[in-house]
Amino acid sequence: MKKEPKLDANGKRTFGMRDCLAYAAGDLGCNMSFALKSTMSIFWTQFMGMDLWYALLLIIVQVWDAINDPLIGSLVDSDKHKYKRNKFLTYIWAGSIGLIVGGACCFLPFPDAPVFAKAIIFIAGYVIWDAFYTVANVPYGSLLGLISNDVKDRASLSAWRSIGSIFGNMLPMVILPFIIYDSENNLIGERVFIAALIMGVLGFICFQFMIRNTEIRVEQEVTLSEEKPKFNVFRAFGNFIKNRAAVGATVAAMGMFIGMQGAATAVTVIFQSYFQNVKISGIVQLFAMIPIVCFTPLARKMVAKYGKKELATFGAICSIVASLALFIITPNNTGLDLIIYIISQLVFSLGMGIYSTVSWAMMGDAIDYNEWKTGNREEGTVYSLHSFFRKLAQGIGPSLVLIIMVALGYKGENEGNQVWEVAVRMRYLVAGTYLFSAIMQYIGLGLIYNLDKKTLAKMNEELGRSIEADSVPVGESNN
Repeated sequence: MKKEPKLDANGKRTFGMRDCLAYAAGDLGCNMSFALKSTMSIFWTQFMGMDLWYALLLIIVQVWDAINDPLIGSLVDSDKHKYKRNKFLTYIWAGSIGLIVGGACCFLPFPDAPVFAKAIIFIAGYVIWDAFYTVANVPYGSLLGLISNDVKDRASLSAWRSIGSIFGNMLPMVILPFIIYDSENNLIGERVFIAALIMGVLGFICFQFMIRNTEIRVEQEVTLSEEKPKFNVFRAFGNFIKNRAAVGATVAAMGMFIGMQGAATAVTVIFQSYFQNVKISGIVQLFAMIPIVCFTPLARKMVAKYGKKELATFGAICSIVASLALFIITPNNTGLDLIIYIISQLVFSLGMGIYSTVSWAMMGDAIDYNEWKTGNREEGTVYSLHSFFRKLAQGIGPSLVLIIMVALGYKGENEGNQVWEVAVRMRYLVAGTYLFSAIMQYIGLGLIYNLDKKTLAKMNEELGRSIEADSVPVGESNN
């Protein structure tokens, strides 16, 4: 006999491990596509031979991001259609279909094509990938606040999302270097394209698991009254700027992605030409994830004891210290140099990992903060604007770092054989990028984000009274 699930007072399945695994699978699906972005710079500079052209094109496609994220976020918020399950899950399903091939569109291997043709291939591929990624990712991020309104449950969901992100990064990080690089540390572009297709299929499977196992417990009643003011994206943007919690979390996220994405190309060059073994790069980066894996199971209890803002700020301080240690370079690349590099990466990863495990819960709280201060939740818009600025960091960061790399002597046509002086400069550039990233995280979390443990408790108490007074049981609706 099939075991019936336990139900809460509202007739919903009680929150548990099934919810955590499902939410983790969602970010695993996102990262099956997104994690390949760290390979994009190497693919387009070393295999496709674009160098500064790629930096320029990457900035141009951010214009699409400027339209894409808020547009889709406002579309989700203004969509009042009653879906059979939930509109967020419906949008995620649609995005997951496109992501099967979306990621591969960014790695079409035509190195002998004219420059203008390569530019068209890149822009078209990126636009296709980014559109489907946003359709899936913006509603996915907004789901956290609807799965549960309990602060501990949200901390668990955020931590498990980080686990999904970790495993989503492990595949391209550890396995791909052994597949896509030859014995001379040079990239084999055709293999990247095939890998992207395979990862798109794996991502689709992860999304379907998440959709089938997600329970929505915080329903927002859909009102179609003519007296209700129409959705205004400009007012929503103004509310976002006034939302200190959202702005602080966004500044921190931008800093995190500048460190992760901005330095990615330089890190690859370090292992190609400084340590002269690019295939171990994934293993070293995987080793650096150990602190995140160890901290994640403790996140729920640590949040309950210290608070999300307090923990994340401490993590930023750890990252600042580790970034300073990365400036230590021993003469002539001794074995000690690699040890110092790995230890610094471990501490930096610990700091970033503490923040990443609670970052999505902090954004869920920021959405509640928007409702607390303005009376409007606007999940899709708040999250999409957060996602836009985060993507801006993912685009502008790598572009600026690549420009600096070229100024410091990096040449894509040299592939894995940069001259020694350039390799050393890349070491310092990575250290500087990480330090800038950690400082941005500290500013966002320690100085701007204003939902400390005491304030968060007050907000949840007041919103809880409001929800209890205004809540109306929502029955099953038709698609």
